[in-house]
Amino acid sequence: MTNQVTAGSPSAPPGEPPPGAARVLAALDAVRDPELDEPITSLGFVSLCTVSTGGDAQIRLRLPTYFCAPNFAFLMVADAYDAVSALPGVRTTEVVLDDHFASDAINGGVAARAGFARSFDGEAVGELHELRADFLRKAVMAGTDLVCRPLAAAGTGPAELAALTLGQAPPSAALERLRQRRAELGLPAGDDAPLLIDPATGAPLRDDAVPLHLRKARTTRVSIEANAGVCRGMLRHRYGTSGLGEEEQ
Repeated sequence: MTNQVTAGSPSAPPGEPPPGAARVLAALDAVRDPELDEPITSLGFVSLCTVSTGGDAQIRLRLPTYFCAPNFAFLMVADAYDAVSALPGVRTTEVVLDDHFASDAINGGVAARAGFARSFDGEAVGELHELRADFLRKAVMAGTDLVCRPLAAAGTGPAELAALTLGQAPPSAALERLRQRRAELGLPAGDDAPLLIDPATGAPLRDDAVPLHLRKARTTRVSIEANAGVCRGMLRHRYGTSGLGEEEQ
């Protein structure tokens, strides 16, 4: 049985009207599956989003399988709680993960703001900061492929790519996403930052390191996109309905 625990977020300022469900759903666009680097909304993971006239928000989440990794699930539930609780006009927030083997521990732990280790006492060895960083580094690699592949196809060589800065790269949604992921990791993301860096250290790449780096970036991007496709297919098979804000593929 799912443990439905309501946790109070900071009270809204007096007279602050509660946000509509559409605004809450928009806030959930910022919550990503850490492995797939896609919003839980576009993936179809949000099954319910309501706000009462008093500002009490309720979110229900679902995942592709009963045995999805609990650490990934915990991050998404906790991030959803934080995103919704931060909205002006929200008085309390309840985020419920349904149909998951660890839903009791996850829902109760997030509601109590207990953290992952305390929520899985005796089973978890620590918090999830490094796990999140690992997946962000993979997102940086995948984003690097999306930005550099068109440049390489147009004839830009390794030495030229190594010399490019973010500000010199052609503007695109992929470039902005790459900047955002780098900034989240604390990596250089300004116009004068090198386009090609080591995602672990932020150090610029030498010319001779570019070909291998781009091959790794492409492999990472293909793997993430393939996993996202599998997850979408499994979710649709499991539930047969679209989630709120889901993007059709």
